[in-house]
Amino acid sequence: MARKRRYLTATLPDGYVKTIGPTADPFTHYWRIVAVLENGRTEVFWGHTRSLVEAKKKRTATTEAARTRGWTRHVFEIVELVETAG
Repeated sequence: MARKRRYLTATLPDGYVKTIGPTADPFTHYWRIVAVLENGRTEVFWGHTRSLVEAKKKRTATTEAARTRGWTRHVFEIVELVETAG
């Protein structure tokens, strides 16, 4: 039997809303990195994971990325995805 396709929504603390879907994948969390470069520009990276543990592992990779990419600062955020009507 095919899995139900659904829409997932993440609402970040700054009010940004990201909707993913339709998808049948069992995603549970959304992560986002907002990085400031040495020249003042901003880069944004995001993704979704199947568990909170998987999302937290991205934090370790973020620290390494900050060094190699020359970010002056960055914010790493994880929020839970909520199923919404499409």
